Amino acid sequence: MIIPKTKDEIELMRESALVVSRTLGMLAKEVRVGVTTNQLNKMAEEYIRSQDAIPGFLGLYDCPSTLLTSVNDAVVHGLPTDIPLKDGDIVAIDCGAIKNGFYGDHAYTFEVGEVSPELKKLLKITKESLYVGIREFKAGNRVGDVGYAIQQYCEAHGYGVVRELVGHGLGTKMHEDPEMPNYGRRGRGKKFIEGMTVAIEPMINLGTHKIKQLSDGWTIVTQDGQASAHFEHDIALVDGKPELLSTFDYVYEALGIKSDEEKEFRS
Repeated sequence: MIIPKTKDEIELMRESALVVSRTLGMLAKEVRVGVTTNQLNKMAEEYIRSQDAIPGFLGLYDCPSTLLTSVNDAVVHGLPTDIPLKDGDIVAIDCGAIKNGFYGDHAYTFEVGEVSPELKKLLKITKESLYVGIREFKAGNRVGDVGYAIQQYCEAHGYGVVRELVGHGLGTKMHEDPEMPNYGRRGRGKKFIEGMTVAIEPMINLGTHKIKQLSDGWTIVTQDGQASAHFEHDIALVDGKPELLSTFDYVYEALGIKSDEEKEFRS
């Protein structure tokens, strides 16, 4: 059952999402050659707690960490380790926080040092597909419209769209209805309603869409060992249109990137 939020609840959810946004912005300054994902994890936990919030992932489904850090061929749910990041790596950092009783949950894939043109393109197309999907999150549309748009955009570039892992509704629980796949058929699935809040998160592979889980019980990797990218935003349906609750602006400020990609999704 979809749980629509009041405008006041949406504003509380925005506060939760922005805790995560600021955390990702803080981490953007720290992602570099030689740092470990365990070090990033510690920084994130300390920062989230300093924001009068608590880590959203830690303990959820017995998750042992504040961040999920997925390096190179890891798609999602990578556990932090003591392995230093290397020049040319990419690392998807997925983060959650609870504030005011609501969850914020979003992700960004970072470049480490000098990344190959092939990986830069994967990150670019995956992030673009996120906004392609968000544009379809509007009154009158359905879940399948978002998934179809993301799938068509990414497959046109020859990439694999992960099937088994999906976006989701978001609120007082990390995972609410509806599931938000990154593939689908137009006009299919649950209809969007005013006040609903979701996390849309393309998980796109350089090669095959097929995945497997590692023995740690968490980390999901590509079957062919090729790289994967992951970007995620929190969005509310307000006055029939998608409105971003999260932002990459803090990441861009840290990295010296100028972008107006979010402008159309702001009130």
